[in-house]
Amino acid sequence: MKTWLLNSIGDGIAGLKLADAPDPTPAENEVVLEVRYAAINPADRYLAEGQYPAKPPLPHILGRDGFGTIVALGPGVKDVRVGDRRTILRGDTGVSRAGTLAQRVAVAVHDLVEQPAGWSEQQAASAALVYITAFQALTQWGELPPSVVLITGASGGVGVAATQLAHAMGHTVIGLSRSKEKGERLKQIGASAIFDPEDANWPKALKAHLGNRRVDLAIDNIGGELFNQVLDVMGMWGKISVIGRLAGPVPQFNTASLFFRRLRIGGVAVGSYQNSETRAAWQNVCELLGKINAKPIIDSVFPFDQVPQAFERLAKGPMGKVLVEIKK
Repeated sequence: MKTWLLNSIGDGIAGLKLADAPDPTPAENEVVLEVRYAAINPADRYLAEGQYPAKPPLPHILGRDGFGTIVALGPGVKDVRVGDRRTILRGDTGVSRAGTLAQRVAVAVHDLVEQPAGWSEQQAASAALVYITAFQALTQWGELPPSVVLITGASGGVGVAATQLAHAMGHTVIGLSRSKEKGERLKQIGASAIFDPEDANWPKALKAHLGNRRVDLAIDNIGGELFNQVLDVMGMWGKISVIGRLAGPVPQFNTASLFFRRLRIGGVAVGSYQNSETRAAWQNVCELLGKINAKPIIDSVFPFDQVPQAFERLAKGPMGKVLVEIKK
């Protein structure tokens, strides 16, 4: 089969090479999926650059999300058949074992779910990691009453997912986006207001917009210098769910900024979910999206031989998900 191989952790996306590899063989309770679409995520790049806590066997195949057709069953597999189409939910695929940037991938059967009703194949391929991540970010502090939720990097994959889910939960959603066009799209899917993080006065403008209210929960995809500005707009007992660090480390972080408003910061890692928790989260995601008649947003689809270009698009800041079409 054709696949994109990463021969050394630390080489980054530039180290990916399109090559031939043996077809996978399903082990017990596994199936082989012929991949139709794969979605890419910033976590794939982090792993390739050596910034992710995983040490897969080399050469490694990136790709955590995907949709395709079952073409082989391993021993002990029940409840699915050859020819069934399935979405990869979340598990070791693309992390400690071969991922979806290949024509075929072996997947544990308990990491597969059916294509949600009314979704396209592209939508089914794109959603699992970002929506489960967004759900954990929104719920890891326990059940929140209707709150003000601030989302940085709101137009990215997790940002769009968090905007839709927070809106479905009844929260007031504030997004940060550098693009006016993307900002208008975010308002259409649930954000009540959008601010430009490159405007140094955005924290002051947000406070004026909120009046006596402040941010109750922030979902931060960016890190870097922006993080201290996020702290500035938090209200009493505010909580910050940290997902990404696209802008790098936080400079000159002063822990005193946490004291008097009793702020809490927590990392988001869907790898901490057990399979039963992941499946429950996915069910909640689908129910919430159905509640507001929402679906995943696809930014762009690249052919299989243009995976490096797909990652370039991801780095530029898409509106929604970037996909790779592997089998036409």
